[in-house]
Amino acid sequence: MPRRWSIPLVAFVFALALCLPATASSDQPRWLEIHSTHFTVITDAGEARGRDVALHFEQMRAVFGFLLSKDRLNQSIPLTILAFGNDQSYYQLAPLQQGHPIDAPGFFLTGSDQDFIALNMSESEPWRAVAQDLATMLLTYNYPPTQPWFDEGLVEYFSSLRIVDKQVEIGATPELRGTGEKSSITQILGSQRWMPLSDLFTAKINVQTPASQRELFEAESWIVMHYLIHEKKISDAGTYFGLYMGRHIPIEDAIKQAYGMSSGQMEQAIQDYFHSQIAQNTATAPQTAAGSSQLDHFPVPVAAGDSTITAQPIPTDDALAIYAGVQTRIPERRDLGLKTLQHLATTPTEADKKAEQKQTSKRVGEDLEQLPSNAIGNPIAHRMLAWDDIQHDQFEEAFKEIGDAASLNRGDMWVRYYLCVAKYRMAKVKHSEILGLSNMMLDLRSVLEWNPEMAEAYDLLAVARNAGGIPAEAMPSERAAIGLSPRNERYSLHLAQIYVASKKWDAAGVLLDRLKSSDDVEIASQARDLLAQSGAERKYGIATTGVSAQPKFEPQKSPFDVLDEDAAKREATENNDQATMTADKRATKYVKGRLVAVDCSKSPEAVLTLSSDQGTLKLRTTDYRSLLLLGADSFSCDWRDRQVTANYKSSGGREGDLVSLEMRGN
Repeated sequence: MPRRWSIPLVAFVFALALCLPATASSDQPRWLEIHSTHFTVITDAGEARGRDVALHFEQMRAVFGFLLSKDRLNQSIPLTILAFGNDQSYYQLAPLQQGHPIDAPGFFLTGSDQDFIALNMSESEPWRAVAQDLATMLLTYNYPPTQPWFDEGLVEYFSSLRIVDKQVEIGATPELRGTGEKSSITQILGSQRWMPLSDLFTAKINVQTPASQRELFEAESWIVMHYLIHEKKISDAGTYFGLYMGRHIPIEDAIKQAYGMSSGQMEQAIQDYFHSQIAQNTATAPQTAAGSSQLDHFPVPVAAGDSTITAQPIPTDDALAIYAGVQTRIPERRDLGLKTLQHLATTPTEADKKAEQKQTSKRVGEDLEQLPSNAIGNPIAHRMLAWDDIQHDQFEEAFKEIGDAASLNRGDMWVRYYLCVAKYRMAKVKHSEILGLSNMMLDLRSVLEWNPEMAEAYDLLAVARNAGGIPAEAMPSERAAIGLSPRNERYSLHLAQIYVASKKWDAAGVLLDRLKSSDDVEIASQARDLLAQSGAERKYGIATTGVSAQPKFEPQKSPFDVLDEDAAKREATENNDQATMTADKRATKYVKGRLVAVDCSKSPEAVLTLSSDQGTLKLRTTDYRSLLLLGADSFSCDWRDRQVTANYKSSGGREGDLVSLEMRGN
């Protein structure tokens, strides 16, 4: 539906007054943009409170990394926090339930480009309302796929986090989502028969699951995580997932190998731990003994002086454009948000009163540097309108708004990123080639220099390189995207497409065999189609018609990375010739052992020395950048003394060619 209105100025001013009532004194900046190491806070609650918000989220993030024993966490999608100093601003933005704003003092809004958190700073500790969502986000970007119990238990455990007097308090009994009763989880665990641990670990909970079963699953998942964290066995959970989900070892064997006990013994240990926690809490605080667990305490990982936090004023129109842009992402708020953005985008500024709108069709695929500087209005408003257009497949409108935003602020990297997304989405919808492919790759390079952790930009760059006929360059880009967001199956599917384009059949098969069983129906269907396509191409040397996992983009020669182009072409030619002459019919073998050394003296070729029960093996990969890895984000030539599992094809004697490598810890 088109979204152009003529808005009376009086109506707009009234809406503006409703959305953003004044709270700051006249001698203070109206709106502030506060930056910490990992977060951006937009606030009208004053600098001190804005800094406090940024610090609390840095502390929450650090605690999450501490729980997973991770020194570094990915932030694969930028997160902006809107902290409002009054109820009215917050509730004019909050999602509706049965026609009324939600009661929670904070909410989390996800997006494929960026995430937002909104907080009502008139409430105490509003960030606790989004702790579960923050934990879920950090899990998505920093931990491989797991079973539901792990995610459920960790999110519930993390949601109890409080920071008091420079001390972290965590582990309190959370509210059961279905009842809201503070003591219900421990009451369930103390009164009901627990499901066997192997059943808990394999349970799949959905909307059809009976409420009683869902509650028991939630309660058991929480106490299992409480036990694992308290007993410092989180790393054992990673080993378990590698055995059960990575190598498909039977669950009983995986539990015994990972945790050093049978499922029955582990279940008993967890139950004993639960009863000891309740007893200990009863002894130390009898007045709170009715179903509460013992808290864990440790010093806060990030103190006030440990994080660099800066603040600067932000123009009211910019703050309003961001506010309205968030409104457009909430279905019941979208119309008001669009009206506000449209007014901001069509109101001339003092610097530029008049501008003539250009035809949108001529801007598709143009380099942003060549766009005319004759637009009017607020550049953030144009950018927010462009994103809304992209989400609703209104590409002509999107390109127009992108062009106007670029004319007003050529340094805005969001504009370059949105242009690339629009080109890709339009090609998918219209089943056509990606227009302006060369400029798209250059723009994505700039975006990644601006934000090196943006997983979606790496994925788009990989897709563009593959469409441009340079799959050898696409592989490292897609692997970077997967490293930043390991649970994104779309990235894995794109990597499989790149493997097929590179005729790396075994590597593609490993990924596609897993993806064909995905819970995402579209991903599973595309994986099965690509398996059929790659099988036919491998056998006959040509792709079958009518079978495609994604729109077939016409290859375009790209000037990107000109110095490496000839080398990439020669490598591709050699690989194609070798694959055409001889198909590798060697059986794939399996070995479990210790990685002794890695020789990268002939980089990108690498030779790995493995010690196992079979003796010492020398396993070679022609390009470690494209080697299929499990349990590690990227290949390292410095690996030493690491437990690994390798799939390889024997070359005779004690040598072979690597197919995949799984890291199993130290």
